[in-house]
Amino acid sequence: MRLTKYLPILAICAMTTGCNTGKHTNSGIDFANLDTTAVASADFYQYACGGWMKNHPLTDEYSRFGSFDMLRENNRLQLQGLIEELAAAQHPQGSIAQKVGGLYNIAMDSVKLNSEGVAPIKGDLDKIASIQSPADVYVAIAEMQKNGMFPYFYVYVGADDMNSDMNMVHTYQGGLGMGERDFYLEDGDEIRAIRKAYKNHIVKMFELAGYDKTAANKAMEGIMRIEMRLAKAARSNVDLRNPNANYNKRNVEQLNEEFASFGWDNFFSTAGFAGLQELDVSQPEFMKEVETIVGEVPMDEQIAYLQWNVINNAAEYLSDDFVNQNFEFYGKAMSGKQELQPRWKRAVSSVDGSLGEAVGQMYVEKYFPAEAKTQMLDLVSNLQTSLGERIMNLSWMSDETKQKAMEKLATFHVKIGYPDKWKDYSELLIENDSYWNNVKRANQWGYAEMLNKIGKPVDKDEWLMSPQTVNAYYNPTTNEICFPAGILQYPFFDMNADDAFNYGAIGVVIGHEMTHGFDDQGRQYDKDGNLRDWWTEEDAKNFEKRAQVLVDYFDKIEVAPGVFANGQFTLGENIADHGGLQVSYQAFKNATANRPLEVVEGYTPEQRFFLSYANVWAGNVRPEEILRLTKIDEHSLGRWRVNGALPHINAWNEAFDVNLGDPMFIPENERASIW
Repeated sequence: MRLTKYLPILAICAMTTGCNTGKHTNSGIDFANLDTTAVASADFYQYACGGWMKNHPLTDEYSRFGSFDMLRENNRLQLQGLIEELAAAQHPQGSIAQKVGGLYNIAMDSVKLNSEGVAPIKGDLDKIASIQSPADVYVAIAEMQKNGMFPYFYVYVGADDMNSDMNMVHTYQGGLGMGERDFYLEDGDEIRAIRKAYKNHIVKMFELAGYDKTAANKAMEGIMRIEMRLAKAARSNVDLRNPNANYNKRNVEQLNEEFASFGWDNFFSTAGFAGLQELDVSQPEFMKEVETIVGEVPMDEQIAYLQWNVINNAAEYLSDDFVNQNFEFYGKAMSGKQELQPRWKRAVSSVDGSLGEAVGQMYVEKYFPAEAKTQMLDLVSNLQTSLGERIMNLSWMSDETKQKAMEKLATFHVKIGYPDKWKDYSELLIENDSYWNNVKRANQWGYAEMLNKIGKPVDKDEWLMSPQTVNAYYNPTTNEICFPAGILQYPFFDMNADDAFNYGAIGVVIGHEMTHGFDDQGRQYDKDGNLRDWWTEEDAKNFEKRAQVLVDYFDKIEVAPGVFANGQFTLGENIADHGGLQVSYQAFKNATANRPLEVVEGYTPEQRFFLSYANVWAGNVRPEEILRLTKIDEHSLGRWRVNGALPHINAWNEAFDVNLGDPMFIPENERASIW
């Protein structure tokens, strides 16, 4: 995962024998995951993962369920045990135990939630209803952003891409209830059905909030007009991948000249940015449209839009009628889920999102052994060596660019397991008033933490994921790779498994994140994290030509009838998968050069490397989720992270004897070859 830098808080989404639930040998491979009736050279994903998919059919709770999700569920069970132990006892007010247990208990109190109905957000809605002018709108936007709601646009504090040692304030396009502009602008049958469901959803939510049907329909029409304008002004996901085009720093004088009627003073003073001298307006044309909307759209429509942002953000923290209607659209219509998660899962996720490092500290103390971190450090070092070897052997890159690439590789900041310094939650109050009020206070705490970074040096030791997260990331402005404890478990990592397994799984994850430093976006940042061109002109052209092979290849993949992958949108992740496989395979061969592994169950070490990789992406997914993910996710779908990536890897073709005439065969001179 390449970390996307436009949100101020990533509120999403341990090596222990208790988590290694697969029935695998010391090779690490659970051979029940395979479907040996399939032909490896025709559909390797089915061959490697068909057994897993058969044994793990989708239940109504999921729109997608795979190896990642299974590990997340295991982690959630562990977190449940830790959290419920605290929730069952009394603790001093203000202690971490009281905050964790208190938030969980209020999230679990269905009687209280259902008795409150719309009451927790009534004050927010009434305050917005009193808005009378554009100046009031800018004040409201700022106040809502402090509370974790982002109408019209996002604002966050992060590194200045051109001066990565220092933080600055950025804006970023947003404000769309369906999340992605394609759901507003495209005209296929599936998209039209989603738009219709969204309109019905807005009406029903306003009715639950106490509006009659006429008022609810009027509000919906105004909201859709505003969101449609925002969608038309928004840049595409492909355009957002150009870091230079999305870096547009302005000083205050330039802001006031370019956006003459934008209420910068009202917004800055309310948002806590008083005295701000410069701002990165990432997408200026989008902010220009925001300015126009605020200045000319009737105030009743803007009030409805802002109120919708409150209702939509608060829905999952209110009574069951709000929660259930929210699920009808976002769960069923958009993703294909059939059943709402049980309350305890939602409550654990809420605590995890609000008090991530407090929960994470307990998690790593119980579930993450020190020896796992030691083994990971060795793996990372071996992968760095392998990537360095591959860079130096590139025929298409000049010595000048190679030297700078090696300097960048040598300065990777590696984070494994958990942070050395934990966040301080002493200022966060968890009280027994309402679930929504506690969520707002948690967002206010995060916002205040963000404000404290303005104009200060970037803390390169800060973690941008909690330790229990099942994921990993690369951040270009700090040139860091991070592997939280949550992902360092089976099927990604097993301290008792052989090198074929660990290099094929967590090794490729490590190589993937390293390669992000040299993908189509990451390569534009230098070793210090600054957005600066360090390539010769010829080398840059060679890179783009080689990357285009992956763009063209993935563009032709039909992920569902009439729905094709977007090779340009997914390019960075596809390059990282490609590079991760190449780098980790070479590191695996280096590590076993003097101690070759045996054949296990008829599979060579080389074959087990690729089976291990494929099993990471095993999963089932609903048609609705395929459509949604193709629109919003810069990662290819799991099937194509296997069947789309492996045909370009010479070692895979050799390991499984894939030849001319086989369905997955690509002639060697037509395969991608970058890192």
